[in-house]
Amino acid sequence: MTIGSRYPLLFGIESPEDVRALDEEQLGSLSTELREYLIETMASTGGHFAANLGTVELACALHYVYDTPKDRVVWDVGHQAYPHKILTGRRDALGSIRQLDGLAPFPTREESEYDTFGVGHSSTSVSAALGMAIAAAKKSEDRRVVAVIGDGALTAGLAYEALCHAGSLDVDLTVILNDNDMSISENVGAMSNYLATLLSGKLYSHVREGSKKLIRRLPTVWELARRSEEHMKGMVLPGTLFEELGLNYIGPIDGHDVDVLVRTLNNVRDLKGPQFLHVMTQKGKGYEPAEADPIKWHGPGPFDPNAGEIIRKPASGPSYSSIFGTWLCDMAEADPRVVGITPAMREGSGMVEFDRRFPDRYFDVGIAEQHAVTLGAGLACEGMRPVVAIYSTFLQRAYDQAIHDVALQNLPVLFAIDRGGLVGNDGPTHHGAYDLSYLRCIPNLTIMAPADENECRQMLYTGICHDGPSAVRYPRGQGPGVEIDTAMTALPMGEAEVRRKGRNIALLAFGAMVPTAEQVAEELDATVVNMRFVKPIDEATIVSMAETHDALVTLEDNAVAGGAGSAVNETLAALGVRVPVLNLGIPDAFIPHASRSECLALAGLDPASVLASVRHWRELASPRNVSGGR
Repeated sequence: MTIGSRYPLLFGIESPEDVRALDEEQLGSLSTELREYLIETMASTGGHFAANLGTVELACALHYVYDTPKDRVVWDVGHQAYPHKILTGRRDALGSIRQLDGLAPFPTREESEYDTFGVGHSSTSVSAALGMAIAAAKKSEDRRVVAVIGDGALTAGLAYEALCHAGSLDVDLTVILNDNDMSISENVGAMSNYLATLLSGKLYSHVREGSKKLIRRLPTVWELARRSEEHMKGMVLPGTLFEELGLNYIGPIDGHDVDVLVRTLNNVRDLKGPQFLHVMTQKGKGYEPAEADPIKWHGPGPFDPNAGEIIRKPASGPSYSSIFGTWLCDMAEADPRVVGITPAMREGSGMVEFDRRFPDRYFDVGIAEQHAVTLGAGLACEGMRPVVAIYSTFLQRAYDQAIHDVALQNLPVLFAIDRGGLVGNDGPTHHGAYDLSYLRCIPNLTIMAPADENECRQMLYTGICHDGPSAVRYPRGQGPGVEIDTAMTALPMGEAEVRRKGRNIALLAFGAMVPTAEQVAEELDATVVNMRFVKPIDEATIVSMAETHDALVTLEDNAVAGGAGSAVNETLAALGVRVPVLNLGIPDAFIPHASRSECLALAGLDPASVLASVRHWRELASPRNVSGGR
């Protein structure tokens, strides 16, 4: 039996036009096929899973009701957009998702006209959709705009800023909250479906708007009526907050009842002004293991769909995230001032055990990076030792707070920056490519990058002991496999380490690039320096290497522009030392999604590429004849 014969409706869908050509009664069968196809495909490839199972019916209903791509549907992040991709001409390519030259892990404008806005970081959908709705009104274009937000994205302040603005404007915008953190009992579900259909209907809308026009002429009566309506809604519906922001709240409805979704969306589509539709879904819907543990099944690798077991490769050693988690527990045991903060990355940052052992000192603030950093600043003001565990790509969202609230006040907040460098399959929205550049220009901030697992532990201890702001930046995955010393010793501030003595060329390597430098050095008989500190930079060692070698090569898994190599260049220029320098790092381009090793190769940072770059550079004419010896 061919795969197409197993999914006869789904394999007849090449675009949303084919969805809209179906009878409404067929949408339930289409949803069933889509969910089963998603499970089968993800079992082979891995990828974001549980949240996507929860949006199957919603994606079908949206493309059935709205005239996409003329009507704009903006998906918040991509964890919930796989069904959307399947229905918009990318079904057969789903098995390539997150792989080199395959489908992008998140919606991206370059990939499809149906991906109306590129996303990766959460909570941007309402702002983007509002901009599109305003543009449509300004251009007198007859189009509808829908933002689908969920998966925790409403914990971010950006979403509320956008909702507040939308509620103050007379624009046609629908915001759909994909609420997948609660269950709906049958009775409540039936009642809420009925109420949502009623509240989105034309009769209610006409009476509501007509009454507003009439009683607005009587301010006292208008205020009484407005508050009475909101009070009655608040008694039976959880929408008072959104009504106060100026949006017409509808819901909640069962997001797995495609008939109710279609009826409600048909009503909402014709309403004027900002609308807020509350849809309840279940993460992992239709696959029992994912329903039972949606966190485990958020983004699994390949799995056995029948056994419900994720196929895990044997780990060669602890990940940097787990090294951090162990250190944090050890440090909290020794120092009651230590607290841990994360913006919704408990599992990813290795804080599960810390949460279990020290729940009163663990703070998950949700997808609220700005608040996470300033919360840490407030704790530090009162003598605590806050550790903010955050992905490099997400720290970008709290840059102002890192400068003004932490560094300017010289507060002892330790940033444990995970996923530094090229992270792999999640692609350019998640690469930690810029942190060394955007952090090293901040006064008072000490920045460290470990070369291996043990150095990571010791650097974290160095940071927590430092009486000022500090950052330890480490990559995704495992390190080179060195033994970890359970004892903790603070490193000498700003001192590099010579790991190999060679001749002619000195490789000044930062963080995860040290093992690569050591491999390349064997071919070149070069000196290898583990720089360890990006700030303060070890000026004495840089000058020593310049005086005893023909040329220097800096290596970092960060953008070349403004990065650690630039710090070396600035040091040499300030001290009047002249020596040829080659800066190797992430080029001035966005590196696409692929495995981490493939991303490094694309950036020219794998050992073979680094060796080729250095040899090519040596062949070029230089004032010091770098190919010669001393």
